[in-house]
Amino acid sequence: MAKSTDLAIVFVYQWLAEDMDVPSLSLPDNQDALIEQVVSANPHTIVVLETGTAVTMPWIDKVAGVVEVWYAGSSGHKALADVLVGDVNPSGKLPLTFTSSEADLPNPNRPEIPPASQVHAGDVADNGAPSANASGRTGYAVHYDEGGAVGYKWFEEKHKKPLFGFGFGLSYTTYAYSGLNIDSAAKTTRFTVKNTGKRPGTEIAEVYARLPNGTDEAYKRLVGWTRIALAPGESKAVSIAIDDRVLKIFDEEKNAWNITPGDYQVLVGGSSDNTPLTGTLVIR
Repeated sequence: MAKSTDLAIVFVYQWLAEDMDVPSLSLPDNQDALIEQVVSANPHTIVVLETGTAVTMPWIDKVAGVVEVWYAGSSGHKALADVLVGDVNPSGKLPLTFTSSEADLPNPNRPEIPPASQVHAGDVADNGAPSANASGRTGYAVHYDEGGAVGYKWFEEKHKKPLFGFGFGLSYTTYAYSGLNIDSAAKTTRFTVKNTGKRPGTEIAEVYARLPNGTDEAYKRLVGWTRIALAPGESKAVSIAIDDRVLKIFDEEKNAWNITPGDYQVLVGGSSDNTPLTGTLVIR
C-alpha cells in the first residue's frame, strides 16, 4: 500500500507516564522496523513522533521528514494536519537534545532498573550497583557527577555531535542572522534576523554565552531568546537583554552566587549548535 501512494505518513509512539523510566531511547514494539519497511517501499515517507522524550532515529537519513508532536492533546490532530498540508508554518524548537546514539549519553551503562515494587529506600551500594537487603528487595544508586554539563552542555563539553541540538526546529522558510552588536554596560545584544524564504514565518532567536577562561566551563549557556514574526524577505532588528542570574556561578564556600569578571563570548543563532553570530560581552 505504501508503494502505491504518493506519500506515506507513519505515526509512531513512545508511551510514558509519571514514576517510570524507559528501558532505552528506541521506539518500542518494532516501530523502527516498521518505518524502515515503509520507507523502503516509498521514499516520500513522513514520520510523526508522539513521544515524551528524545528517541533514536536509525532511519533518519532515509525519510523525507519528521514531525515531533509530543503529546498533542485532544485537538492535536487538527494542529498536525495544518502543519502537514502547509496551512501553518511550524515554528517550534526542541526543548531538549536528541542524541544519535545512547553511547553518547553520560551514563549509557546504568544497571538494570528493578521493578518499582522491589525498590526499597536505602537499598543501594556505594558504587551505584544494585544491592539487596535481608528482605530480598533490590535497589541502585545513580551518581550525578557531571555538574552543570547537562543536556546540550554535556554534548558540547564532550565534543559529541547530537542528532538534533537543543533549540533546533525546521520551518517552511529560512532565516539569516547578521549585524551582532553587544552593549556590555547594559548587558544587551542587538542583531538582525531576515526571512530569506517565500513563506511568512516565526523564528525563535537564541542567545548563548560562554563564561570567561578559568571558570572550568567549556560549554555555553542559554542566556536569552525571543520570537520574531517575519514576512517573506522582511528583516527586523532584535534586542535581547542578558539576565545577570544566568551568568552566575555558585560558590560553595561562600554559599552565594557570583559573577566572574572577564570576557564572555556571546553566540547568536537558531539553535544551540547553529550560532553564526559571535561577539564579546565584557564584565568588570
